[in-house]
Amino acid sequence: MFNKIRFQFKKKSLKERFLLVIGILLFLTYFVLGMFIIFGKQFPLQMKPSYRIAFGILLIVYSFIRFIRILNTKDEQ
Repeated sequence: MFNKIRFQFKKKSLKERFLLVIGILLFLTYFVLGMFIIFGKQFPLQMKPSYRIAFGILLIVYSFIRFIRILNTKDEQ
């Protein structure tokens, strides 16, 4: 299974591989930022805890939407 994924990755053009890597990095960035906002004790902005949790969940949901879009573009090509 890993060989199949690696073969599909190598089959892509350089531009497509670059965009895939950037997309995965942005997914991870939004996910980690959402987790930091929820669980980080030293958040630089003064917000109510309920707003911090809501904002963190919003970022995590957005990161998963980006991840689903990455998977769908992989299937279209």
